[in-house]
Amino acid sequence: MFRTLTGRAPVSALPPLAADCHIHLFDSSRYSDQPNGPTAPADALISHYEQVQKWLGLERVVIVQGNAYQKDNRCLLEGLDHFGPAARGVVAVSADISDEDLHQMTAKGVRGARIMNILQGAVGLDEMLEVNARVYPFGWSLIVQFDGRDILAQMAKLESIKGDYVIDHTGKFLEPVTTDSAEFAALLRLVDRGNCFVKLAGCYETSKIGHPGFDDLAALSKALIQHAPDRIIWGTNWPHNMSNSRETYPDDVHLLDLAMDWAGSRANIQKIFVDTPAQLYGFS
Repeated sequence: MFRTLTGRAPVSALPPLAADCHIHLFDSSRYSDQPNGPTAPADALISHYEQVQKWLGLERVVIVQGNAYQKDNRCLLEGLDHFGPAARGVVAVSADISDEDLHQMTAKGVRGARIMNILQGAVGLDEMLEVNARVYPFGWSLIVQFDGRDILAQMAKLESIKGDYVIDHTGKFLEPVTTDSAEFAALLRLVDRGNCFVKLAGCYETSKIGHPGFDDLAALSKALIQHAPDRIIWGTNWPHNMSNSRETYPDDVHLLDLAMDWAGSRANIQKIFVDTPAQLYGFS
């Protein structure tokens, strides 16, 4: 096992009921990679994540469908069955999904649909509004990931989303922009419309400055939090699908420490890790 599943405690303890809003599960003994998707990373099992969850002091989790499984959501649904009321799911579905399937997934704890326009995602921006129309009546939000450098071209489509949605991975600017860029200003305008949230996750994937501070992503994250602390959520991005060796694997407790530092206050930590996830995903 090249992944680190435990270690030193976080510098500051998370508040009770803190939520990790972005993890994936993979189990090659039970589920197979699907056509058109990437190869799954090494197994990332429920038992593995439970160790990380305990290590970091997390109590709630949002399981997000991994691209390798495309629209076969069974591994995710198994995770929801295991974690029960402390878990929610974000699945990949087409607009032709039946009401019966939507009802069943909702009963299991699914509260969102994933729109992934890069890295061989199962459902792209071209299907987003149709999927939105199907899942909105069931109280689901969307999480949307695309190259943030294209945000200006996608504004009209994003502004047409009904209900809540999350811009994933701090905007996923594949070449990090600055806080005074037109692209970042557009992201703030979406947040100001009232139904857009931003998830801080995976800073190591796009940062050009890198460890230890990921200063380019830190600047974006701090600016987002300062602008709208009640519209921000956070996720570990476990099991860090793009890292497949001990040498490249991120330090989960260091990433958590950074995010808590970026928050700037205990009041903002409470919002980002507890209150806003509870609002968005219906944790009780």
